[in-house]
Amino acid sequence: MDLPTFWFCVIVLFWLGYLFLEGFDFGVGMLLPVLGRRNEERRVLINTIGPVWDGNEVWLIVAGGATFAAFPGWYASLFSTAYLPFLVLLVALIGRGVAFEYRGKVDTARWRRTWDAVIVLASWISPMIVGLVLSASVFGLPLNEYGDRVGGWWTIFTLPNVIGALAVCGFSLLHGAVFLALKTDGEIRERARRFALRAGVPLLLPVIALVFIAQLLEGETWTWVPLMIALVAALAALGRLYRWRDGQAFALQGVALVGVVVTLFGALWPNVIPSTLDPAWSLSIAETASSPYTLTVMTWVAAFGAPAVLIYQGWTYWVFRKRIGTQHIPPAHVPSA
Repeated sequence: MDLPTFWFCVIVLFWLGYLFLEGFDFGVGMLLPVLGRRNEERRVLINTIGPVWDGNEVWLIVAGGATFAAFPGWYASLFSTAYLPFLVLLVALIGRGVAFEYRGKVDTARWRRTWDAVIVLASWISPMIVGLVLSASVFGLPLNEYGDRVGGWWTIFTLPNVIGALAVCGFSLLHGAVFLALKTDGEIRERARRFALRAGVPLLLPVIALVFIAQLLEGETWTWVPLMIALVAALAALGRLYRWRDGQAFALQGVALVGVVVTLFGALWPNVIPSTLDPAWSLSIAETASSPYTLTVMTWVAAFGAPAVLIYQGWTYWVFRKRIGTQHIPPAHVPSA
């Protein structure tokens, strides 16, 4: 495997980590008004992701930074086309982070409702944009022979890309429900489990449509394997959840996500962005890659840095591994001015 292909796989791995880890963060935010009927219950939901949500966002930064360094042509064409959607994503992520910190600063129902609304809105907008942009990379953009977009920024809103946006939203919603079934106890766990079992199949329909569109348009024979694995794992996850095996269901959702991501990027390879105007103008891995020296330096940096980050993040999840419920929530305390 040459270095450009290796770094293409690494970037795919970064996106996989982001979708899996940040996916349940988004899902918890989406479900805040659905499963959290009282302030104490909403605090439980937020506390399940409180110690980890900011670390999970690092995967997005690393994915974008690695793309910029390893494939500047890919970065330039994709990020310039999706400049406005990425700006909205940035505002949504900032707003969500501020809401997590500020909702408990004033002990009034109106104050908390305002910041809860910010959390919910941002948790819907963010996965929608992520799905839209990733699908645009997989299904292509109207690029000319110079790699420049032809037309306005709205050209990103094609049917496959919109399905991709719905797919990431649907997966995040289901992923968040299963995560809450794993991390909470009492009535909240019951509600999360019931929601996942009742809404699981409908929420997976956009994901199924997305992978089949990618497979039928650009897929290879071998990409049928991860596609089938994804379908079986997704259904098995719901089955294990029905049997109260929350941890197994959560792990199987991860397997399903791996199958989906491998199918999508397997169909994309060896390109990074197909051109919808002329296949000859598609941006390939080889054309957009940085110099061998740059990729070599990046490989050495990643070899030392990545294990440290993974160990630290794994330790964080281990420390906060226990279930929580309303009995663990202390009375609200507002610091004096």
